[in-house]
Formats: sequence, C-alpha cells, structure tokens
Amino acid sequence: MILLFKLRVWLFVKVKTKNLSKLFLHWAHVRILPVLESLNVKLSMNYSRYLEKSRRERKKKHLLLYVVFRKKWADFTREVDPDIITGYNIQNFDFSYLLARAKHLNINTFAYLGRLKDVKTTARTTVLQSKQLGRRENKQINLEGRILFDLLLVLLREYKLRSYTLNAVSFHFLQQQKEDVQHSIISDLQNGNAQTRHRLAVYCLKDAYLPLRLLDKLMSLINYMEMARVTGVPMNYLLQRGQQIKVVSQILRKCKEKNLLIPALKITDNGDDFTGATVIEPIRGYYDTPITTLDFSSLYPSIMIAHNLCYSTLITDGRIKQTLAEDEYITTPSGNCFVTAKVRRGLLPEILENLLSARKRAKQMMKEETDNFRKKVLDGRQSALKISANSVYGFTGAQVGKLPCLEISQSVTSFGREMIEKTKALVESEFQISKGYEHDARVIYGDTDSVMIKFGVKTLEEAMNLGRLAATTVSNSFPPPIKLEFEKCYYPYLLINKKRYAGLYFTRPDKHDKMDCKGIETVRRDNCELVASLISTCLEKLLIERFEI
Repeated sequence: MILLFKLRVWLFVKVKTKNLSKLFLHWAHVRILPVLESLNVKLSMNYSRYLEKSRRERKKKHLLLYVVFRKKWADFTREVDPDIITGYNIQNFDFSYLLARAKHLNINTFAYLGRLKDVKTTARTTVLQSKQLGRRENKQINLEGRILFDLLLVLLREYKLRSYTLNAVSFHFLQQQKEDVQHSIISDLQNGNAQTRHRLAVYCLKDAYLPLRLLDKLMSLINYMEMARVTGVPMNYLLQRGQQIKVVSQILRKCKEKNLLIPALKITDNGDDFTGATVIEPIRGYYDTPITTLDFSSLYPSIMIAHNLCYSTLITDGRIKQTLAEDEYITTPSGNCFVTAKVRRGLLPEILENLLSARKRAKQMMKEETDNFRKKVLDGRQSALKISANSVYGFTGAQVGKLPCLEISQSVTSFGREMIEKTKALVESEFQISKGYEHDARVIYGDTDSVMIKFGVKTLEEAMNLGRLAATTVSNSFPPPIKLEFEKCYYPYLLINKKRYAGLYFTRPDKHDKMDCKGIETVRRDNCELVASLISTCLEKLLIERFEI
C-alpha cells in the first residue's frame, strides 16, 4: 500500500507468511503529493485558480494540508500496525522532523505511534562513546512494540565507504541512483502540470525503493535478527549501543545457569595496556609464484577454550596455586595463572564452545539447504555467531568496560604471538629440500592469525596441496580446538609492507575469485577517487594483464 501526501510519501509492505523470520514490514520515505485520493480526503483543487490566490491564502491551505496529512499518516500507521519500521536516516531526521512539526501544528494525537496507546513517542538525544565507533550523537525514538530499523546506522557500523548518502550507497551496492531532482525545484514541479508531477512521483518512488533494495541486498534485517537471537539483547540495542552489551547478556545467561553473581565494579581507566598481536616482518617484493595463506580458525576464542581462560579460573592468590598439582593449573606466556578444566570449567570457554558449535551446525545446515531464503537466514546466523565469539576477547580487554580483565586479554594475545612464531618455525623446518621437497618453504609474512608461505612450486594445485599438508602438521602440535586451515593462494602477489599488499585471490586452481587489496589506495578512504582509479589500473596491469603480454 502506498500513501502519498504533501510532505512525505510513506511506503508500507507487509509480507504475510507462516515463517516468523519473513514477517516484517518495509517502510521508507519519499517526498511530495502525487495522489490525494489514497487518503480518502476530498480536496478538490483547481491549480490555475490556486496559483492566482494570494500568498496568505495559499499559506493557510498549506497549513491545512500539513495538519490533515500528518494526522492521516499517524492514523494509517496505527491501522497497519507494523512490527518493523525501516528507512534511510529516519531516526536522526525523519521522525524527529515529523514529531517537531506535529508539535508546532498542535496535532496532539500524532505522537502516539507505538502499540501502547497511552505512551507518547518522543525524540531525545543520546551519545554513544566507543573506541571502535568513536563519539556519535543519535536521536532516541521510542516506539513501544515496534522496532525502528534505520539502514543508515547499519551502514555506518558495518561498512567503510567514502560517502554515506543514499545516492552514493545505492551506486556502490546496487549500481543504481536516485532521480536527479534538485530540492529547490520540488515546489515548482508539484505546482506545474501532470508531466512535472510524474517526474516528481518517480523521484519519490525511487527514494523509497532504493532502501528496500539495499535492505534485501545486504541482508541487514536478517543478520540483525539472528544477532539479537544469538546474544539475547533487543534488536534496537544492536544499532544504538556498543559491543559490550552483547557479551554481558551472554555472561548473565550463563551465570544464571550456574547460580553465580557478577560483581559490580567501579569503572575506571587506569591507563594499563597490553601487547597486542604479532606481525612477522614482511619480505617485500613481487612474487610470480603462488603464495599460500594459512589461517587459524577463530584464533582468540580457540585459545580461551583450549587453555580455560576465564574470570572464574584466574588465580590471583599465590597461596591457592601452592595447593594445586602441576596438571591443575597453567602459567601463560604473560605470567598469569589459570586453573585447568580438570579443576573448574570456565564460563567464557563454555559460552565460546556453544557459539562455535552452533556456528558449525548452521554452516552445515546452510550447505544442505535448498531454499534460498532459508540459506540467507542461516548465513546470517553463522555470521552473528562468529562475530559474537570474536567479541568476547575484546570485552575482557576493554579497560573502560563492565568487566575488564587484563590478565585474560594479555594471556590470549601472548599465546597468539607464541603460536604464530611456532607456526613459522614448524613450516620452515618441516618443508625443506633435505626432507624430500623440491624447495625450502619460507614464511614471507604473518599477521595476528595468518601466515603467508612461499613453497617455491610453480602451480597453484601444488601450492594448495602443500598448504593443506602444512595446516594439518601445524594443527597437530596445538591443543584442540586450535586449528590451522588452508584459506587461499595469491598468484601473483605484491607485498609492499605490513598490512599493505595485493594479489589475485584463488580458492580453486582453475580461476581466481577476485583481486584482493589490503591497505592500498584502492580500498582506503583518505584519498581522492582519481588516485584510487590510477592505483587500481596499475594493479590490474601488474597482476591480471601480465598473462596477456
């Protein structure tokens, strides 16, 4: 159903299905009044006579239209009774504007847009302060019983783009753009003829249609639904609050099962910090032989599970350590002590085990699923489970947080650094000419949870087979569930510096998946598009067209 009126056009699409995951309402906005009849308001208007009236009389009629249309739109919203209201920048602009105008025009019934009839919808300013997201001011709109899902907030959190205008975002993801209508001529188009109003109507419909296309393309609604389900927090928290609330919610659920209480800590920033992940010094250059990349699967969660790192297993009193046998505790590379699972299983390892096992099941179900929509839902679920598992480590390392624990976070990173160095040593010692291989393997670069290896072979198939063998060899030297996996090959490969490289990305030997760039001007946002285009063309000449020379 489409409702068009003088100030806005609001589009509601209700999908009725037995599947609750598909039950949602799409809502977006456009501007101007092409159709009055849809409002069931009898307003006969002769435009030639209307234009001849005085400015004062026109202003009075405009005011009447404002009041009628806004009241009718509010009534229509309550009648349709949507579960989810979505659009582009509706939280910080559209709703705030509508509520302010309704108050100015004394439309007292407008602001009751939620499902609780006696609760008034208001707009108040909230501040989000986060190291990841920075400082952001947002409008908080209360719509009791409904979810306000602003697509702009999703894009700001999930994607790094040069511009976040609807036009730029639509072109980036959909290769579509809005109709070119300047804001200054909207009134002239509306007061013109049928042709000008048709142009305006197309502009309005495109303005509503593009956010819906983006919502479907990015699977934002499905992903956030699954994230809310996995973490146990309201969906609006995921857009309006930081990352810590998701981990706190899961810890609270697990503590309830174990009949444990969480201490109330006074949050202070003591300025303490810890050493992060290691980066193996890169051997810079252009490689015209396949470079194999091996990745630790969920490295930090796996370390926490394997070594039982948790608040509830940390030994802070040396006297307790003296009462334990040697196999009942471990000392981490950072010098901290934790009891083993033999003595007590930690809460965080249990949470992480559940998340990773659930993700494994979701990925298996996704492979077997034939329905495209259910595949999208399962993909959203496994993605939510992965993000939730990876955020647990960051939660323990947040000094200004609910439950900071430097001992856990520095132990995790110290284990990670030790494992990367051990992986490098194992690969270079096992894959040598002296042990029957054609070339000596060499780790040319490593960062956090991955290593890049030059085996010296000429074909992608050989490099992939050696990569799988190396992954198995290294995985056997670490306690489960820590696992090194073959991820991809780069061929050719340009290694410029730490976190700056490019190469053709291969997951199968017959055809490259894409040209992968990291830290280079083609993917950076701190330069003009001309530079990005120039560097992209140069990389294509170096990496792709070299085969055609």
